[in-house]
Amino acid sequence: MLETRLTTLLGCRYPIVQTAMGWVADPKLVAGSCNAGAFGFLAGATIPADEMERDILRVKELTDKPFGVNFHMYQPNASDIVDMVIRHGVRAVSYSRSPGPELIHKLKGAGVVCMPTVGLPKHAIKAVELGADAVTVQGGEGGGHTGPIPTTLLVPQVVDAVADKVPVVGAGGFKDGRGLLAALSWGADGIAMGTRFLMTDESPVPQETLQRYVDCKNPGNIIVSKAMDGIPQRMIMNELLTELEKASTVRKLIIAMRNGLAFRKHTGATLFSLLQSAIAMGKDDDMTAAQAIMSANAPMIIQKAMVDGEPSLGVLPSGQVAGVINELLSCEQLVNSIVTEAKQRLTCLSLRVTEHSQE
Repeated sequence: MLETRLTTLLGCRYPIVQTAMGWVADPKLVAGSCNAGAFGFLAGATIPADEMERDILRVKELTDKPFGVNFHMYQPNASDIVDMVIRHGVRAVSYSRSPGPELIHKLKGAGVVCMPTVGLPKHAIKAVELGADAVTVQGGEGGGHTGPIPTTLLVPQVVDAVADKVPVVGAGGFKDGRGLLAALSWGADGIAMGTRFLMTDESPVPQETLQRYVDCKNPGNIIVSKAMDGIPQRMIMNELLTELEKASTVRKLIIAMRNGLAFRKHTGATLFSLLQSAIAMGKDDDMTAAQAIMSANAPMIIQKAMVDGEPSLGVLPSGQVAGVINELLSCEQLVNSIVTEAKQRLTCLSLRVTEHSQE
């Protein structure tokens, strides 16, 4: 029951995807996910250009299983990442914003699976038209940039729109076998999880920050805010988010420029290329200049929490599911528990249906 079009396409054992969370999806987490039977994506959008190849090679040292790389089509080193992916035989890429047809064509020509994340049926249809081999659809419960439609409603819509052409992967609110079985029943070919893999033993998130996720026992405190860049984004409420919610436009612009300069230094991008990325994002997503700059440089704000271990000075992207996760597991324990529960639930469901039919 757990062999689907997704497992065939990606070459993984189970239809479970570990998403490419910025600063979190490092080689150790990706390899841990893949070795457990899931499919992991390396967070290429937040890895310095000169370290990208090193991390791809590190994943290959830690696992012989296929894995993927995530990046933004408009990031300054996008073409270099595509070349690395092809050169090292990476199985798949994932991306969200503004797909570049020429890069997709190049990837597909090399046999790399293209698997974008979408938030609406029309985006899924467009992605498939551009060459997507599978689509991940994230409902409103998901962490980071997200939309208003619940996963329970959105996934079936996207399944109806494109599942006859490509596999659909559900994301947003998944953490266990019940969720996997539900997604499969909606017609999806698997699930993708970010927050649940963030809260594992292999996660590189510093203990001070990880504790914020563990201590968040109320899903209602994981809110959707536009304070970062004008686009709805789900995060755990903390000190910086409270400040951003109250900040003036000028104050937000100052924060954006400050982090933009830091991000430029981190990635090796020129100031011109950074502004180009912001302009391109603004054009495609109908953002103001300030919002685009903030969005382009959001990784540096997230870094404060996810890398530096200062959760009060950064933001904490999170799915609502963090509010109902009670323990940290290894990737192997997590994947095994999901698979075991999904099979048990299916057996129970089959028995209940059989018993009812015999009454």
